[in-house]
Amino acid sequence: MIVLSCNRIYKSFVVDSILENISFSINAGEKIGLVGSNGAGKSTLFKIITGEHNYDSGELYISKSTTIGYLEQMGVLSSSNTVFDEVLHVFDDLIELEETLRSLEEEISKESTNPSKDLDQLMETYAHKSEEFQNKNGYGYRSELRGVLKGLGFSEEEFDQPIVQLSGGQKTRVNLAKLLLKKPAILLLDEPTNHLDMDAVEWLEGFLKSYHGTILLISHDRYFLDQVVDKIYEIENKKLIQYNGNYSTYVEKKKVLYEQQLKEYLGQQKEIQKQEEIIRRFKQHGTEKLAKRAKSREKKLEHISVIEKPILFDKKTKIRFETQIKSGEDILSVEDLSKSFGNTQLFENVGFNIYRGERVGLIGPNGIGKSTLLKILLKSIPFDTGKIQLGHNVYIGYYDQEQSDLNTSNTIIDEIWEEKIHFTQTEVRTLLGSFLFGGEDVFKKISTLSGGEKSRVSLLKLMLSKANFLLIDEPTNHLDIASKEVLEEALTHYEGTLLVISHDRYFLNKVTTKILDLSQQGITEYLGNYQYYQEKKNQLEESKKATPEATKTKTQLKDERRKEKELQKEKRRIKKEQQALEEKIFSLEENIRELEQEMCKEEIYSDPKRSAEIHEQTTSLKIELDHLYEKWEEYLQ
Repeated sequence: MIVLSCNRIYKSFVVDSILENISFSINAGEKIGLVGSNGAGKSTLFKIITGEHNYDSGELYISKSTTIGYLEQMGVLSSSNTVFDEVLHVFDDLIELEETLRSLEEEISKESTNPSKDLDQLMETYAHKSEEFQNKNGYGYRSELRGVLKGLGFSEEEFDQPIVQLSGGQKTRVNLAKLLLKKPAILLLDEPTNHLDMDAVEWLEGFLKSYHGTILLISHDRYFLDQVVDKIYEIENKKLIQYNGNYSTYVEKKKVLYEQQLKEYLGQQKEIQKQEEIIRRFKQHGTEKLAKRAKSREKKLEHISVIEKPILFDKKTKIRFETQIKSGEDILSVEDLSKSFGNTQLFENVGFNIYRGERVGLIGPNGIGKSTLLKILLKSIPFDTGKIQLGHNVYIGYYDQEQSDLNTSNTIIDEIWEEKIHFTQTEVRTLLGSFLFGGEDVFKKISTLSGGEKSRVSLLKLMLSKANFLLIDEPTNHLDIASKEVLEEALTHYEGTLLVISHDRYFLNKVTTKILDLSQQGITEYLGNYQYYQEKKNQLEESKKATPEATKTKTQLKDERRKEKELQKEKRRIKKEQQALEEKIFSLEENIRELEQEMCKEEIYSDPKRSAEIHEQTTSLKIELDHLYEKWEEYLQ
């Protein structure tokens, strides 16, 4: 059943059009992600749906009795309320119904001493009210409220905190809790993961997956979109295009569509140029007959529906991380590392190894010391106990999420020029242009830049370092989706080694090959990307339920971790041997192919002695190749 539809919606502000010819229909229960660049009109469309903005032309249909919930529409919070009491107002009708039931119970108790028709009527009313109360989860709404508040990151202690004491982010979470508990038929969410930590985001994913209503969702969190939605609406060039599937499916389909559109565009441009050349030649000859034919062709050209050049990204930063020197196989070894600030223990027993070519994601709860660990590795902060060993020919490049390496009094061009003093101004400006700093922008002071602009300057400095071991702290903060994807592609093709802190799960999933999960007790290692980490963590939690960890001694746990490390080391050794074997197989196959080509030459096959020699060599190599294939098959078992 269609619950919401737009037909040829057009919206402009003053003279500039924002949305043109927007048409779509949404069925009950669908979960849709709305994507597009900043300023594309996503929030404007939400406000048209809620009636906050008028539209200039078109039709908007919302089915009768359909309730719409929009985070920005939530009422002002009462500063005198506690968090719990403020959210409890969502259930005012249920609380009133509960009070009515208590009142009816008292009346029934009084009337029961003198049965009459009034008692029968009271009992019937009570039965109806009681059924309504039960159907509306009257016996569980307080528990549901607590579950939502906890899921969104509020502790039991914070339930009693007055609204007036909350930060802006906490107030947003209170409003989100109220909206989720209202359970509108259509839920409009604009960047709901802002102000949520990773645990709260994962809880919200689960809540929305099981939500029975319809969801229309704006988010820059691509992993969140992948988990929640089954359809993507993209607003681009003021138009709306629909894609079935989650965000990752949309990305693949968009690439295919772009290639098709580009082919059609180039084909039409070629035909237009051809016709224009013919018209030019006809006019050049100056005869009346050819002039008429030229005019006829011009009229046809005027009526052609010109295909717009497709845009994959409006502007694309160009990033390529290169290494100047190849490092040794062992990049970093950390043993029994611990760090405290005063009486506060950040972490202890931290131990891990990083090898050349690995792309490692460092994750853990906020405040656990992830950024501190990177600064310890950079020797800018001392550690309490432990051992750190850097490998041979390892050169570190560092990206700080706060861009503390930037000189705020410099202009952009001077900041880069100081890195590469032997470059000409043209070379520096070309580099900056590839990072979307063109024209007079290069003379902007660093202190005046936005977060995204500072991130691009820092990334360019990191790229110019040509380091073979990159330590990167929250690189996707302040970047739009297009810039994130460019960065992901660059890091995926980086030939050096990477250790990165990030809360962006889509980024971690696409870039990393190993996850280090930091806790106060140490580090747990997962040999895979973020999705692999999630699967293993869930399996571990399930096994803990079956066999409680509390029954295991510290010695047993330490022994298990040691065995896990040994197993991982053995896996790496086997993988290394397998790669060496595959390279040898490839080399033998090349030798055999070359010898077989030799056998086809007349000067070889006409010479019995030389022919016999090559045949013998080929046979010998094939026997060796068969033996290598047998060994290779053992690795596949």
